[in-house]
Amino acid sequence: MTPIERLSATIEQLSIKAKKMDAKNAHAKIHRLIENSNLFSGSLFVTQSDRFSPYIEEIEQKLPKLARLLSEKKEDLSLLLLEQTQHQIIAISNALHSNSTLHQAAKLSVDAHNKIKSNKAKLQNRYKKVAEKVLLNSHQLYQKLNEHHEFERRLMDMVTARESERQKSNAKNSAKLSAEVLALHQRLGRCRKAISIIERDIELAEKRN
Repeated sequence: MTPIERLSATIEQLSIKAKKMDAKNAHAKIHRLIENSNLFSGSLFVTQSDRFSPYIEEIEQKLPKLARLLSEKKEDLSLLLLEQTQHQIIAISNALHSNSTLHQAAKLSVDAHNKIKSNKAKLQNRYKKVAEKVLLNSHQLYQKLNEHHEFERRLMDMVTARESERQKSNAKNSAKLSAEVLALHQRLGRCRKAISIIERDIELAEKRN
């Protein structure tokens, strides 16, 4: 499965949850406390809504561009867009899990009608704080993952270069270069092991949230 296919599958599952949660919130009287308030900050989403589905749609619209960047091998741009998309997915997932808690908190203030506007702002801030906490942790992990992928790419380039030199060199230099290639492969193996560990940590972090 390609990265785009994995991302599409994740978004599809999230979309189903978002639609169910939007339907549930639409029938909940307490939802009026956050009605017409944005669930996420403008720095994370362009979308402005008190429903989850429009934010999913914003992510879905990025997939064709991401697929194009990947096919054109524009690594820096594709990694940047992919990281932004992953942050948005994590933020929505976390907010979905926090939906009941956030609405329950609002219920405590439902009798204070004159404070409804204040409560809307407080609820919106809680959504943002939850998202920001997850973003901080996930950002560090994804940044670490990106760094290791870049290290892996450089090591592979070095292996290719040394192997090319070895094939063109004499017997003495060939032995030396073979040793260097072996050492690079060992470093590459350790790097890939570290990547697997980071990916596992990301998966565990997302499950916890």
